[in-house]
Amino acid sequence: FMAAPTLQQPSYLLANLKADATTKTLLQRCQDLVKIIDEYPAKELHLIFPWLVESVFGSLDGIIAGWNLRLLHSRSNEYNIVMEFLNPSGPMMNLVYKLQAEEYKYEIPVNYLPGPVKACIQQGVLPDCPLFHNKLQFPPAGLLTLNLALNPFEFFMFNFAYCLITPKCFPPGQHGSSTDSAYFVLVDNYLKYFLPSEGSVPPSPFSDSRGSVTAPSPRSSSVSFAGYGVHSPSLLKHHIFHQPSVNADPAAQEIWRSETLLQVRPLCNWLPFQEPFSPTEEHVLVVRLLVKHLHAFSNSLKPEQLSSSPSAHSHTHTSPLEEFKRVVVQRFVQQKLYLFLQHCFGHWPLDASFRAVLETWLSYIQPWRYTGEKTNPQQEQNRTVPDKWESFVQENLLMYTKLFQVFLNRTMRTDLVNAKNALMVFRVAKVFAQPNLADMIQKGEQLFLEPEHVLHHRQPRGYLTPSQGGSYLSSRQRVMTDMVFRVKSHVYALEGQDCQYKQMFGTELRAAVMKLIQIIAQAGHTAKRISDHSNEVAANNSFLSWFGMGSSDTNTTFPGAEQEESGECLKKTHEFLDRALENLCQIFKLNQGQLSQLISNLGSSQDDGNSKQLPDCIQGDNGLILTDLGRRQIISGLRRFEIHYQGDPELQPIRSYENALLVRLFYKISSLVNNRFGGHMNALCSRPDFLGRLGRHYLSEQETTTKLKQSPMTQRTLERNRQPRLSLRPLASYRTILLLLLFYVFGALLSFGPVSSTLLILTGGFLYGLMMTLFGDKLKTH
Repeated sequence: FMAAPTLQQPSYLLANLKADATTKTLLQRCQDLVKIIDEYPAKELHLIFPWLVESVFGSLDGIIAGWNLRLLHSRSNEYNIVMEFLNPSGPMMNLVYKLQAEEYKYEIPVNYLPGPVKACIQQGVLPDCPLFHNKLQFPPAGLLTLNLALNPFEFFMFNFAYCLITPKCFPPGQHGSSTDSAYFVLVDNYLKYFLPSEGSVPPSPFSDSRGSVTAPSPRSSSVSFAGYGVHSPSLLKHHIFHQPSVNADPAAQEIWRSETLLQVRPLCNWLPFQEPFSPTEEHVLVVRLLVKHLHAFSNSLKPEQLSSSPSAHSHTHTSPLEEFKRVVVQRFVQQKLYLFLQHCFGHWPLDASFRAVLETWLSYIQPWRYTGEKTNPQQEQNRTVPDKWESFVQENLLMYTKLFQVFLNRTMRTDLVNAKNALMVFRVAKVFAQPNLADMIQKGEQLFLEPEHVLHHRQPRGYLTPSQGGSYLSSRQRVMTDMVFRVKSHVYALEGQDCQYKQMFGTELRAAVMKLIQIIAQAGHTAKRISDHSNEVAANNSFLSWFGMGSSDTNTTFPGAEQEESGECLKKTHEFLDRALENLCQIFKLNQGQLSQLISNLGSSQDDGNSKQLPDCIQGDNGLILTDLGRRQIISGLRRFEIHYQGDPELQPIRSYENALLVRLFYKISSLVNNRFGGHMNALCSRPDFLGRLGRHYLSEQETTTKLKQSPMTQRTLERNRQPRLSLRPLASYRTILLLLLFYVFGALLSFGPVSSTLLILTGGFLYGLMMTLFGDKLKTH
């Protein structure tokens, strides 16, 4: 632990910069800063550095927005200015290096660290991360005011990473960044610069005697864990700021920036800062960018360095950067990403935005996609996973098996009629159906299930001869023992010693897959039915709807459909689900006969008539209650509750076959008449004689009572007693207007004037009402 630093003197340079921040444009301020960084000594620059970092990235509490890098896009005038200033080799980074050459430290309150890390520190436990070694300091106020003293590079990277998760108040109509924002592009640039796939990290332009590190001793490729669930120490366990070395390897001296970048970014991006932890889509996209780049960085390891023979390393010098590539994914990504994805799988909404999380997962479990090799897209589809990736699959077994099971459970609660959700199921099935991958996963599970006595012959370091107290083991035994130990160590490290492992190819999960196949088949059938129904409605209404002769029902969409799920979208849904079924059968080795049997077991639930039945419910005290089966039936569009409009018919939304101007005009006229003569109408319709019946025909609805027997909310009957009234809304229909126009034209051809035609129309309407009043009851009976 370190003591609190002495108070700093006020800076006139800082005061001038703060004043310029309110009067000068961003371009002018950046130009001034470039000159200041070049001309002023580190002593003066040290005083402005914390303020400058806060001005760029915003304050840790989110009150100061900074330059809003997450909202700054390439179409903005300030984009190029910001990118040039913050470039990895730009003025801001030169300032960092200039301060790095001195012994300056900058404080970060422990309260801004992720919850788990903060809790450890406040309990007096130092997290197992070099970022915290010899960095903690606290003033006399007590533990709750602990600070972390970081060097300039660590301080800069911490604020840059924290910028992504800091809650900020964005302007109305604006949200977080996309993949073309300044923030996202800067993340990409920093990763490429400090984790280069080719060459080495460019050296700092300033000498840094305190930033050197002794090159780590060559690391044996064999696993050297002391026991299950125990990770090996950090690659640079003796961190550069703890052991200064004047005669350090220049290459090793530059590795610390790469490691710091990976310590800070996962720390801020993958660990929960508050409860509940709710990562955003923007957050996930940055994590995926990191995963993809680290795979490319790791896969750029030189072929001669891929040898797993321990003897190969004893005679060959491995550069720190190459050694870093070997261990970077397992050491800096695996555990944090596993917990991050598990949280997202369990808490993300059941909608299409989950695609970002899904693609992050699929990117991690397919490192062979980021080897830099150019392949034909057609060959890529049927490309066999090379055997060299078997060890990666085994050492990341839970990433494949456990997350697949979580995805399976999630999919069963998802609306697969939606084309975007169907696409996600297809994507996962396609990835796991890659030739050789399922066999690798199955072999990994078999290794994990090997009995414990297999490990009794394992030696902690190499394999000793009998004269050294060891025993001869065949090469095959050594390899098998090592593989078993790797898999078990991985599983126990992530899930604990007492975990209950469920096999991906076991009986329980296979039954769940069978159930998913049935759900997929149901959704595919529903999508086809919706598509056929929509096409029929469109064909029937394409011409007649203009005249009002089509369906007058506003709910012409088939149950289960959404606005984007029509036409081509539903065709895509059917295609995605069909291909997903094929891939699932390939993964779990189901033949066509088994698939046909599963689909045929759906029984009557596949019948078209079933869509008219109520969803599965149970009778409760207050009415019908949906069961889990009923919810799935509604989500899949197999069944629905009939919904009827229960409001005032005069106030229904204006339909496409009605003239909006006439609807509003006739409503005003009828409202005036009803208000003026409502009492007379009520008296007329209350009469029991023929005039009363005739009045009710023209002034009342045909049904005065509607029973809602199909609502899951209540069993009660709603009575709607409406007062007699005049309704002129039917005259606003284009169909009525067209018929009246045709009648007037026909009357004109017969030498009838407008007045005569109007009298004939009124007379015909009166006679029709008279006939319906006299014989309506008999017609209804028949």
